[in-house]
This record gives sequence, C-alpha cells and structure tokens, in this order.
Amino acid sequence: MSDPILNRIRVAQGDITKQNVDAIVNAANTSLLGGGGVDGAIHRTAGPELLAECRTLGGCATGDAKITRGYRLSAKWVIHTVGPVWNGGNRGEDELLANCYRQCLELVRQHGIQTVAFPAISTGAYGFPHERAAAIAVKEIKTFLATNNDLKEVVLVGFSPADCEVYVSAVHKSAN
Repeated sequence: MSDPILNRIRVAQGDITKQNVDAIVNAANTSLLGGGGVDGAIHRTAGPELLAECRTLGGCATGDAKITRGYRLSAKWVIHTVGPVWNGGNRGEDELLANCYRQCLELVRQHGIQTVAFPAISTGAYGFPHERAAAIAVKEIKTFLATNNDLKEVVLVGFSPADCEVYVSAVHKSAN
C-alpha cells in the first residue's frame, strides 16, 4: 500500500498473547477480573499477578480503558477495554466501540508504546457485527496514526482466517 498510515497497520492471524508487541489490548468485561475468550487467554498467560493488579483498578466502564503490566506475557503492557454488547445498533454501540479504540490509543500515547495488538473487540460473546466493528477499528486507528508518529505498528489480530479477511477488507476499503 502506498498510504504511509496504512503501512503501519498489519493484520495477523493467531493468538494475541503470542504477538511480539509492546502492548496487547484485552477485550475485557467491566469487572476486569477475567472471563472467556481473549480475556481468559490473556489472564491465563499473564498469570495471577495480572488478576491481582486488576483487582486494584475498580473495574472499567464500557467504552473506557485501563492499563496494567503484562507480567508473564511477552508484551510489557495490557490495555483492558470494555466493548459494548450489541443491541441492534440503536443504543450508541458504534460510538462506545469507537471510544474503546480512542481510549486505548490514548493510553498508548501516554505510555510511549510503539507497537500494539488489538483483538476484534465486542465481536465474540458481545455480538457486535464483525464487519461493522472492523470498519470502526480501522477508522479510529487511522485517525490516531495521522497525528501520532510515535506509534510504529498496530496489529489487528484475528483468531481465524475469516476474522483476518474481515480486517484486510476493512483496511482496503479505508484506502479508497
């Protein structure tokens, strides 16, 4: 791609806990005390120290984000964000999801993080339509990258090939 901003976005298939980045984003629940999916995998890999630190944070509101150390992960940081539950699209879900990305990226900026990996926030158990979520993710990431040169790479991690295809499509559509 010739767009220098899009050159800083990469799509990868696999386990987010195995990404070689400074920070990974956790699609958490409001308690921040672990759960299923990405959240459970991150907590299992990071070890009990992550849960202990999360207990000190007082939870996290939907659309917000908080940061912890990565403990046993290869990533130094974990940015926890709580995406919205899909309720048909008429209850501010798009804005709440966009705010998840904005808040995560603000923490990236504040902590001087140069590489970050995002999962598909809210698209699992929370039911957010994957294509719609990917378009929001790419838009917010591109907006941030346009004015923040310190962030060298954003990795959009899809667990399955189908997840990756949705991300690749969203990145290509954003180039037009």
